[in-house]
Amino acid sequence: MTTSDDHRHHLAPIADRQASLDEIFRAKNVHPIQSADDLACDGIFETNEELDEFIRYTYEARRAEFA
Repeated sequence: MTTSDDHRHHLAPIADRQASLDEIFRAKNVHPIQSADDLACDGIFETNEELDEFIRYTYEARRAEFA
């Protein structure tokens, strides 16, 4: 049986993991988001009703988190 302390010894140091992430990002040619415009995409919702339903759901979910 292993303990959580045993498990930590098997993790790569954060610096090594970060280097690996940087390599993956470079290989995929991805860049950090600079603004909300980077996320904009036409055609996600086929109709205005779908968009309205999504917005309604989002507001309801947010209100539920505060209740």
